[in-house]
Amino acid sequence: MPAPCNVVVLISGSGSNLQALIDSIQAGADASESSPALISAVVCNRADALGLQRAQAAGIATVVLDHKQFEGREAFDAALVATIDGYDPQLVVLAGFMRILTPTFVRHYAGRLLNIHPSLLPKYKGLHTHQRALDAGDSEHGCSVHFVSEELDGGPLVVQAVVAVKPDDTQSSLAQRVHQQEHVIYPMAVRWFAEGRLHLTAQGAMLDEQLLPSTGYLIRT
Repeated sequence: MPAPCNVVVLISGSGSNLQALIDSIQAGADASESSPALISAVVCNRADALGLQRAQAAGIATVVLDHKQFEGREAFDAALVATIDGYDPQLVVLAGFMRILTPTFVRHYAGRLLNIHPSLLPKYKGLHTHQRALDAGDSEHGCSVHFVSEELDGGPLVVQAVVAVKPDDTQSSLAQRVHQQEHVIYPMAVRWFAEGRLHLTAQGAMLDEQLLPSTGYLIRT
């Protein structure tokens, strides 16, 4: 039996996507299946983040690295790399990590750095995605898992979940349904990577040796 894929997760807040990953791994264990992924550590830039409690409750090592204690983004990212590399991960997962990463950091983890974003990329990069979708009158919204590139919320798409926008949707109601789909597609993408089915090439994201389309693997809910 091959050793599980070693994963480090980076968070800044409540850690709901972290919890989805923990639950997915635990569900495999409960079904007497060996999980292809193992979260060895959770790294957070805020000591008061709820996600740290989620990790500790699951018996996962936690590290707090306060970005305010560093002289600039480059110094923080250098310390972040040293911390992450101490756990020797095959995959680094951004789960609500609210920091813009330096190109040096992104290049260091090229091909093994995943992020989730609450929009159907390339639409609505950045913040306030749900309200922007409503303001634009979009009929569909959703979330995207992608490999991280030096472009903010860029990088080849792995999987997207499409959510229909209802006529009476508010930012809160739309965000809730998108969030539910985040908890489905992020564990899915991590499992694909851990199983060796997903990898990044010069041509783009590959799943089962097939080049994924520009939208990634598309799921309609």
